[in-house]
Formats: sequence, C-alpha cells, structure tokens
Amino acid sequence: MTQLTTPTPTARPAAAPSAGSRAAAVGRKLRTRLLHIVPVLLLVTFGSMLLVDLTPGDPAATILGESATPDQVAALRQQLGLDRPLFVRYGEWIAHIAQGDFGRSIRSQQPVLDAILERLPVTIELAILAQIMAFLVVIPLALYTAYRAGGRADRLANVVTSGLVSMPPFLTALLLVFVFALSLRAFPATGWVRIADDPLGNLRSAFLPALALALTELAVLTRVLRSDLIATLQEDFILSAKAKGLPTWYVLLRHALRPSSFSLVTLAGLSLGRLIGGAVIVETLFALPGIGQLLVNSILAKDAVVVQGVVVFVAIVYVALNVLTDVFYTILDPRTRVTGA
Repeated sequence: MTQLTTPTPTARPAAAPSAGSRAAAVGRKLRTRLLHIVPVLLLVTFGSMLLVDLTPGDPAATILGESATPDQVAALRQQLGLDRPLFVRYGEWIAHIAQGDFGRSIRSQQPVLDAILERLPVTIELAILAQIMAFLVVIPLALYTAYRAGGRADRLANVVTSGLVSMPPFLTALLLVFVFALSLRAFPATGWVRIADDPLGNLRSAFLPALALALTELAVLTRVLRSDLIATLQEDFILSAKAKGLPTWYVLLRHALRPSSFSLVTLAGLSLGRLIGGAVIVETLFALPGIGQLLVNSILAKDAVVVQGVVVFVAIVYVALNVLTDVFYTILDPRTRVTGA
C-alpha cells in the first residue's frame, strides 16, 4: 500500500516592516529615552547645586567685599535665600526651571537664561565648525586607511590618532596657539569677531578654537569608522561588487560606507554634545565670549545661580542630542526598526 506524504510547507520570508511598525519602533524608543531623562537631569541638577554649595567662600561676603559687617552679610544671605536649607532651595529652583525660569545672576541681576542665550551662538558655532572639520577628515581618512589596512599610511594614521586621543584638549589648544598664532601669526591667539560684522574675520577667530575641539573627536571617530569599514569590506556583497569590476571609489562610497556608519552616527550625536561641553576650556584659553567663559567667570565670582543655570542648560542640550541620536539611529538601522530596540 502506497503511503502518501504531504509536502512540508516552506517557511515564507518575513515581510518587510511597514511604515506603521517603523513609526511604532521610533515611538517606543522615544518614550523609553524620555523616561530616562528625568532621573538624569535630577541627578545633574542636584549635583551641581550641592557642589556649588560646598564651594569654599560665601557669595554674600564676596558681593559685599571685605568691608562688609557680619550683619550686612547675614541680611544679604537672607535676601538671596542662602540661609534656607539646601533641599528647600533645590525644590524651589527646580520648580522655576520647569517653568523656564533659570533665575537671576546674583551680581548683575540679569536673567540667567538671557545671559546663556546671548553667548550660545559662539559656543554653537565652535561646536558645529569643529564637527564639520572633523568629518571632512574622518570619512576620507577612514576609507583610505581601511582599504589599505596594515599599510604604511594606516600605521601612521593609527599612531597620530592614538596621540590625539591621549592628548588633553587644553594642551592641544596651547600647541595650536604657539604654532599658528605666536610663531606663524596666521590666526589670532585671542578675541572674537561676530559673523555679522566680518564673516572672514569670524572664521579666522573661530578656526583655532574649533580645530582644538575637532582634533580629539576626529581621532576617535576615525578609529571607529575605520574599524567598522574593515569588517564591512570582508562581507560577501563587497566581494561581489569588486568581482563585477566596479571602481574602488564606488564600492567604498556606495556599498561600504553606509552599513559601516551606524556607530559613527551614534558617536557623532554624542560628539556634538561633548564639543559643547568641551568648549568651556577652549573658550577660556582663547578668551571667547561663549557659555564656557560665562561659566568660568561665574565660578570665580561665586555666582551660584549662573553656575547652576549653565550646568543645567548644557545637561539638557546633551541629553536632548542623545535622544535625537537614538531616534535617528532607529530610523537608519533596519534591525532596530524591526525589534524596536
């Protein structure tokens, strides 16, 4: 008797994620990141207030000067609210921050948010210019060294990037000033020219500070992209593209760069946040009227309200860039769109 067998159904390939599933994955990612923002910002804000509170010296005594009597100092402390417990001041401050009120400078009585926004364009310009400088070098250098991995140029680039990663930003800035400003006199050592007054002068005044910020990020991003490119160049689809006789530059740019850039995209978003934070040192060295110089001057003047406001503002910007980077990565990488990771 002949036994009939039913054919085993073959598994169908998984359907590509729809636009709705992609939007849902992005929404889940955004909600998760937003839930993480609150504790991070609370920790940063409380830490900044605690550190300022523990700083030696009395802001009231600093404002009034050495000739002030104890009664005058006590009266000013009460007026500024410095005589109240730390947690009470923190709660009131957070409530005002949530309403967009960063307080007023103890010394100048200028609204802190206004002081930040006045100086923000300088810091943003430096960060963006540094990011552009970095990417103008990172992509071609990583492509070349990955394609020539193990060669002389690759080894030299590895030595240079290792040195740049280990070098503190302030030392990089000092070396740039010594070489390009003091020795070659190609760029000014200090000062700032607004772009509205003189675009070329603005570029000259921003070049060295932006380069000092860019060099460290350039080294990190180059090493990451090079490593991912080397792995991608061993994939079958790259070998197939080469076998078809496609030009090397086309294979690198069209087939290898995009799948190798996911880590770069993530680091680039975080890099922009680091550049804004790193501008504190660079702006001080180059005497630039940005957020960094505002923070340093406020610390020296013991203006706690401004210090706390700047720290919170930078933290908010950094966290926001982190969230946007995660969302963009979710959109860019199909694997995270499908899993919703």
